[in-house]
Amino acid sequence: MDNRLAALTRWLGGALAGREFTLAPASADASFRRYFRATTGDGATAIAVDAPPEHEDSAAFVRVARLLRDAGLHAPEVRAQDLAQGFLLVEDLGTASYLDALNGASEPSAAALMKDATAALIRWQLATKPGVLPPYDEALLRRELALFPEWYLGRHLGRRLAATALEDWEAVCAALVASALAQPAVYVHRDYMPRNLMVCEPNPGVLDFQDAVTGPITYDLASLTRDAFISWEEARVLDWAARYWEAARRARLPVDADFAEFWRALEWMGLQRHLKVLGIFARLTYRDGKPKYLADTPRFLGYARAAARRYVALAPLARLLEGLPA
Repeated sequence: MDNRLAALTRWLGGALAGREFTLAPASADASFRRYFRATTGDGATAIAVDAPPEHEDSAAFVRVARLLRDAGLHAPEVRAQDLAQGFLLVEDLGTASYLDALNGASEPSAAALMKDATAALIRWQLATKPGVLPPYDEALLRRELALFPEWYLGRHLGRRLAATALEDWEAVCAALVASALAQPAVYVHRDYMPRNLMVCEPNPGVLDFQDAVTGPITYDLASLTRDAFISWEEARVLDWAARYWEAARRARLPVDADFAEFWRALEWMGLQRHLKVLGIFARLTYRDGKPKYLADTPRFLGYARAAARRYVALAPLARLLEGLPA
């Protein structure tokens, strides 16, 4: 018997003012959260969130949802909450994700979707205020990078870095962290990728934002254009990055005046994320019993190898990655 689902169902009876409803799974998640679509007799829907409080911070979800909505983004409205139990009832943004829409989309359709996504991202960044969200600081950046040797190399591949390789790894980590910390700090969604954007009105709907921080200005653009579940040719990514950069400059966001330097910072920020995600996907498999994510590790290895090959300072990482099985 699913005791939490039973408790959520009881709670929804009050949250929905006694109206009869049915529940169906709404989406899968890599965390401990679960999402159910509640449909009432008149056909209205909302999303019921089960987030065990010992594992998930629902207060952060509520807080960041308000920040996003105040910034003019289409985050779901929180309609009822019980933080002690870890239950939320939020607006339903539908079933059409950017991931589905972009798969096989024509150039004009993809361009229109990405234009909306980058416009929303710029509004989010413009809303930045100091001290509101936790900092994406050196300690967090390094903890994330440490996931790669611990979980991907060590647990998944059964490899340990030799002394010389470990020194090279530490030097690369120091360079990536320094690059990230040198960037202007703005609000960072931290998982601003097509699976977490919904095609709706106003477009896009924004999901999975509870881990938001204040950090490097290129981070969310790297998440958007170097996705876990869909890839594009380099020319298209470069075009989207240039369009964001031009729009950001018009909006007076503090992006680098030199696009080449902005692109370099974007690539290095993306590389930090790729290495982190390789570690996370391995951890999801071996610690959390969610093996489906490992199927997408070749995509991230490809991203990481391509970025590392392009920069002399990253040559030691390029050599390490070349020797790994896909």
